[in-house]
Amino acid sequence: MTKARITVIGAGLMGHGIAQVFALAGHEVTITDALAANLDTVKTRIAVNLRDLGQDEGAGVRVRPCADLADALLGADYVVEAVSEDLGLKQKLFAEIERHVRRDAILASNTSVIPITAIMQGLAVRSRALGTHWWNPPYLVPLVEVIATEWTAPDVVSRTMALHQAAGKQPAHVKKDVPGFIGNRLQHALWREAISLVEHGICDAETVDMVVKASFGRRLPVLGPLENADQVGTDLTLAIHNVVLPAIDSRPEPSPYLKKLVADKKLGFKTGAGFRTWSEAEQAALRGRVMQHLKSMQGL
Repeated sequence: MTKARITVIGAGLMGHGIAQVFALAGHEVTITDALAANLDTVKTRIAVNLRDLGQDEGAGVRVRPCADLADALLGADYVVEAVSEDLGLKQKLFAEIERHVRRDAILASNTSVIPITAIMQGLAVRSRALGTHWWNPPYLVPLVEVIATEWTAPDVVSRTMALHQAAGKQPAHVKKDVPGFIGNRLQHALWREAISLVEHGICDAETVDMVVKASFGRRLPVLGPLENADQVGTDLTLAIHNVVLPAIDSRPEPSPYLKKLVADKKLGFKTGAGFRTWSEAEQAALRGRVMQHLKSMQGL
């Protein structure tokens, strides 16, 4: 897999970034998409990213757009799907993929929360299939969660981990296929409590975000939650949990507050209002701060 033939299916936000990472690592990448507009602009978007990041713009020549799925899959060693988060669509796509690839080609689905078992259950050769959850933007966030199903062969996991590590990513082995994997389960546990604090009038949305960014968020790049628990002591952690956990939101369904925001068409940046109101200038400024922070974390 040092010089793999990689096929990326989906040339949108995630797919073009995944193709960029693999091409920069020296792999030959074929990318395909059902939408001509995505495919027509993919090389330009990759070139702009590489230029902006000060990386080798010549890597773009290793990306080949291809409109025909069967042609894009011809001779592939590794296939990663990055289409919409739609279980039926992914199942149908992998059934088609399996008809056109070699029996030993590794098949990966890039999904944020859908169990890989559900996506891959209809395959004839399920031992070569697994999940790879990249984070947005793929070329700046190092983590890739590698999710094994009950059928995934151990060597498929190890080869996939090695492929991503060699491409400069930080692969994390998810040993059990559960909804949300590791990162999104942690992230959305925090979001659930953040929404609950606003819902119950404890503080407003702006204060929630400020508290996270000005306190434990400062430590997170160098101090993970379990490192922190060991640092303060498991005995103190237990004492704190005895007091705070009974008061933390534990509802197994989304907050009524969140449901009402959606019902009222307060969809965040999409409509200019969500938990907070957002002008176009405020949206652009926040996006810019996030990108600059991610680039600085990568030393760019």
